[in-house]
Order: sequence, then structure tokens, then C-alpha cells
Amino acid sequence: MAKKATAKKVTTAKTVTAVIHTVILAAGKGTRMKSAVPKVLHPIGGKPMLGHVLDAVANIGAEASHVVHGHGAEQVREWHASDRAKEKSVQWVLQKDQLGTGHAVLQAMPKIPDDALVLVLYGDVPLISVSTLQNLIAAADKGLAVLTVELDEPTGYGRIVRNKAGAVTGIVEENDANARQKKITEVNTGLLAVSAKRLKAWLAKVKNNNAKGEYYLTDIVGLAVKDRTRVTAVSAASPDEVEGVNDRVQLARMERVYQRTQAERLMREGVHMADPSRFDLRGILLPGKDVKIDVGVIIEGVVELGDNVSIGPYCVLKNVKLGAGSVVEAHSLLDGVKGARDLHIGPFARLRPGTELADGVKVGNFVETKKSKVGKGSKINHLSYVGDAVLGEDVNVGAGTITCNYDGVNKHQTTIGDNAFIGSNSSLVAPVVIGKGATIGAGSVIGKDAPDDALTVARAKQVTLPGWKRPTKKT
Repeated sequence: MAKKATAKKVTTAKTVTAVIHTVILAAGKGTRMKSAVPKVLHPIGGKPMLGHVLDAVANIGAEASHVVHGHGAEQVREWHASDRAKEKSVQWVLQKDQLGTGHAVLQAMPKIPDDALVLVLYGDVPLISVSTLQNLIAAADKGLAVLTVELDEPTGYGRIVRNKAGAVTGIVEENDANARQKKITEVNTGLLAVSAKRLKAWLAKVKNNNAKGEYYLTDIVGLAVKDRTRVTAVSAASPDEVEGVNDRVQLARMERVYQRTQAERLMREGVHMADPSRFDLRGILLPGKDVKIDVGVIIEGVVELGDNVSIGPYCVLKNVKLGAGSVVEAHSLLDGVKGARDLHIGPFARLRPGTELADGVKVGNFVETKKSKVGKGSKINHLSYVGDAVLGEDVNVGAGTITCNYDGVNKHQTTIGDNAFIGSNSSLVAPVVIGKGATIGAGSVIGKDAPDDALTVARAKQVTLPGWKRPTKKT
């Protein structure tokens, strides 16, 4: 839909007891996307557009969703099987020939009982709201309900035709509209709700005698009027929620609409954002009180942030939990991290899956951790790699330290006891145990267990050779 638009007053929803079946049209090739990926699988907020529609459907209590797919059918079904396997209500309908929207809906009707209420949606209209769908369903109790929106620039869309009394009498597509009809600013969104019995009867009468030679779903409006069935136009709450995506420019625009909506919601929940236009939510954020998020932050998966957590600029958090008072400095990447309170992470830290941090842990700049538990108050301040390790409390890991966890075939664990001190530039060759209170001399390569409360040094003896001269170039 066009950007400059005004929405009409939304119809108030009421409780509907009819069994709801949805038909989601997702068979289009999406030629203008210029992609090998089916259009409905292109993401908004890290989730395929079809996923957003299915989420909305799940929240209205639909009995079943009939997804009409065609182009890239295998890819669409593979995505659903891998990401949404638990969604048992989805039924797949293959549309082999692309003969129009009316033909697409017709393919799904044999699986839908006559006493059901049918809600037609589109897989490339990803931001439709649950409240708008509820309003549409409620209006269908009176007959046929169609979702419309007012656009300042309606070019390209089917126009809503009304009689002098204001009643809807039909929908005329752009290619079939005359000059007067093209001036109409109320347009069809394509979404509608009606009883299955009526829909089946009307679809059987739809013809393809139009400019494109297609079977238009919109023709059922004229058939409903002819049958003296009431047609109710329900206005969308926002033009943005009914905008379809046909190319990557529209995809990017809808991404920003989605992100702006999410940022505003989070700010109303108390999150402070330095610049909401430079924030990306690609999953779920569960914030505590007074959470601060700087610019360029990306949230993926499920991220839980405790009270007074501060996330610095250009950080990426994926499936992360951080306790109250924690600070993540700029340009840090956290993936699969479980953290307690008062942590200090970064800048430029990379914490990989399996990292567990106790209260007060510090993981500094250019430090990487993986599948490691770090005890209360321990510090890995800079330029170190700690993988497949268990660190006790108050351990100090010096700069340049690495746990040599991989022997080329298998991974091995390093265990470091409470209050141990690991000197800079040390290599701990796993499997190895560093005792409680142990000190490892800087530059050591430790391949055997180091005892408690003792200094262990493993490095070559320093030698100075008198009279040695650097080589020089021959003339």
C-alpha cells in the first residue's frame, strides 16, 4: 500500500463462536524480488513473512490454516517442517497453475466444512494485526466482510464501489476501472471473511472475462450483492498493516515499519533507546526495568535482560539471559549466554553458546568464550580464548591466555580452581586441572595438572649469547 494514507474508524470486534478456517495465499512467484527464494519466505524482523501471518492466525484461534502454495513449494514446506514443526493446524494446498486469486482460494475449499467461517489472508502481507482480523471476523456474522483502506495514491489497487446509499456493490480492479472509478480512494486489501457455504457457491460462478483472463476473488462481492447478501467494509487500523510486499524496496520499508512498531512498544514498557530507528528486533526481548539500549543493537532469538542492564552500541545478542546491573560494551557478540548479575562484558567480546557467567564476572575486550562456566568474581580481561572450561571463583586470567581444548579430533576440558592466577600468554593444554590458589607463570605451556597454592612455570630457560650480531644484507 502507499505510504501516505489515512485509515477509517475501526469496527468494534465482538465474540464469534463459528469455527474459523483460514486460507493463506502464498503461491506467487514474486518475480520482482529477483530471488531464488519464494517471496513469502523473505524475512521481516528475522522471520519469514508467512511466519508472521501464521502467528496472527494462531492468535485468533483458527481451527485450521490452508496454505495455498505453488512456486518454491518444497522450500516453503521445508521451512515449515524445520522451524514450525509443532504447528499441526497447517494444511498444504498446491496450486499448480496461477489462474488468479479466486482460483487459488477454490483449491482450498474442498477441505473446509460448509459451516465454517473462512478468513482469506495473504502470505506477503506480513504485518496484519490480530485486532483487525478479529474485527473482520465479527463483521462476517452479517454476511460478507471485506477489509478496506483509504489511500491518497490508490493506483494499482482494486477500488471499492458503493451506491448512493453508501452500501458496497462491488470491487473493480485497476485494469478494468474507468476514469471515474480510478478516482476512488477506498481500496480493497484482498482480505475478507465469509461463510464457507456462501464462498463455495460464489466461487463456482466466478468467470475470467477480464483484462488479465484471471479468476478474481473480488468478483464474489458483486455476486453477494446480487444474492442480496450484506457486504460490510471493515477499515484497517493502519495502512501499514495491509501493505503487501512485491519487491525488495517494499520489503525494506516494511522492515522499518515493523522495527519502529517494536521499538515503540518496548519504549512504552520502559526500555530506554538511544535511537529507536537504529534498533533491530529479530526475536523476542523480555526487558526488566530501566534497561538501556544504544544504537545499532540487534536482538535475535529470546533475550532476557534484568533491571538496569545496559547494552552498548552495535552489539548482537542471540538467545541470551543477563542478570540485573550487567553491562555489555560496544561491538560485542553474545550467543547462547546465561549470565547472572553485575556482569561486565566487552568491548569486542565474543561469547559463544554454552557460556555461563556467575555474579560479577568480567569478560573484557577481544575475549572469546565457548561452552565454559565462569565462577563468581572471575576475570578474563583481554585477548584470551576460554573454551570447554570450568573456572572457579575469583580466577584471574591474564592477557593472551588460551585453553587448548581441541586435539584435532576431540574436545577436552580445562578446570581452574578458585583464586587461581593465570599469567599472561599462557597455554593450558587440555585435559588439565589448575588447582585452587595456583599461580601459572607468564608464558607457560601447561600440559600437566598444576597443584594448589603453588607457582607452576613451564617455559624455556632464558639465554643471552654475547657477541651475536644480526645478519646484514650482502652488497
